Amino acid sequence: MNKISRRAFLQAAGLTAAAAALSACSGGTGSSANFHVAVPNDTTNEARALQLLEKNGFFTLKEGAGITATKNDIADNPHNITIDEVEAAQVPNVLQDEDYAVINSNYAIAAGLDPMTQALAMEDGTSSYVNVLVCKEGNENQPLIRALAAALESQQVKDFMLEQYGGAVVSVVENPTDGYDPEVDYDALAGQTVSCAATPAPHCEVLEVCVPILEAKGITLDIQEYDDYIIPNNVVEDGTVDTNYFQHQPYLDDFNEQNGTHLVTVAGIHVEPMGIYGGKQTSLDPIQG
Repeated sequence: MNKISRRAFLQAAGLTAAAAALSACSGGTGSSANFHVAVPNDTTNEARALQLLEKNGFFTLKEGAGITATKNDIADNPHNITIDEVEAAQVPNVLQDEDYAVINSNYAIAAGLDPMTQALAMEDGTSSYVNVLVCKEGNENQPLIRALAAALESQQVKDFMLEQYGGAVVSVVENPTDGYDPEVDYDALAGQTVSCAATPAPHCEVLEVCVPILEAKGITLDIQEYDDYIIPNNVVEDGTVDTNYFQHQPYLDDFNEQNGTHLVTVAGIHVEPMGIYGGKQTSLDPIQG
């Protein structure tokens, strides 16, 4: 009896010591994560997602962690959050398997999610992540490209964004045009085509609003749709396509730096606030409650 009791005592003591060691290694919060959160895996969008999560109490990032922050920059993690890095377009597809996910509004819309009613928290729409019309450096003053920029900066487009997306896509154009640039000779452009590579929603949808604006001046807008973040930049860099409209400025800056491309912004058009969506969780109460 004494031997059995002693063995049980030693086993219990050993388990307690092991548990204590695991707890110490994990910052005293346990060995397994309480919540899994999917975020986009590209550099700028991951940092943006982490900042939104930090703002909503999921964890604290290291001081100075900026637009290149990764999950390795999480300093204080009281809820034992595990960050799952997923290609941005695929984040909605893994939502059901995650407790939460941070999704770009364009991908949320494409997946049938309504950012204004289904997101548990959203960016305020005034972030620095403005989606831009882009061309190759040196082409930004070409009349066809300026004509497209003016159409995108029009009141028609601003109104469409508000009516169609209700705050999930927010125009940043402060002084909308009538659709036309007064310094462009539209008569000289009649019969010509300007091409633009874009991702489906909202970019291609917004560009469709520009089609009749340009058609009224005899200009054809060739919208080329891509479910990709790489090809639209490459086809503008190699001159196959005149412009693209799908990315925000920090992503463009990072792309140029990483790939040696020479792409520049023609105009800033809108912001797509990121949102936190519930998968296995239906509210932020487990985090904030």
